[in-house]
Amino acid sequence: MTAQKTLSQLQFPYKENEILMLIPQRPPFVMVDELVYCDDTHTLCTLNIKNNNIFIENEHFSEVGILENIAQSCAVRLGYLNINQPVKIGMVASISNFELFELPKVDEKISTEIIIDESFMNVIMFKATVKSKNTIIATCNMKVILTDIDIEE
Repeated sequence: MTAQKTLSQLQFPYKENEILMLIPQRPPFVMVDELVYCDDTHTLCTLNIKNNNIFIENEHFSEVGILENIAQSCAVRLGYLNINQPVKIGMVASISNFELFELPKVDEKISTEIIIDESFMNVIMFKATVKSKNTIIATCNMKVILTDIDIEE
């Protein structure tokens, strides 16, 4: 399947191969397994925490891994909303109000919900909530700036 065949013909959830069409990251640095839902203001992604994940420390998914998962959930959203256009590279501009309640363990599945507060030109501000086993494990506000740089296939 080519990127042009495209995701518009696929149904939720989008799985690993479709995710790679939406984001600039490549294994082993992909921190989203599935796009469960996406619209203009709300996105839900999941990640199964595997033992070989680069952000595993002492059998737990690290704080940095959680933040990267949040940023990549936003990237998945941008890729989905801009299907059939080149995937752009984004950068985290700021993280605020970060609260970490618990680190998920290997073999747990986390779900990351993104709710857009504001989006103007190439700046997106959103609130993120990360859950494991239906329990909130982290929250934050994040600002992402989208560049004009396309990834090369």
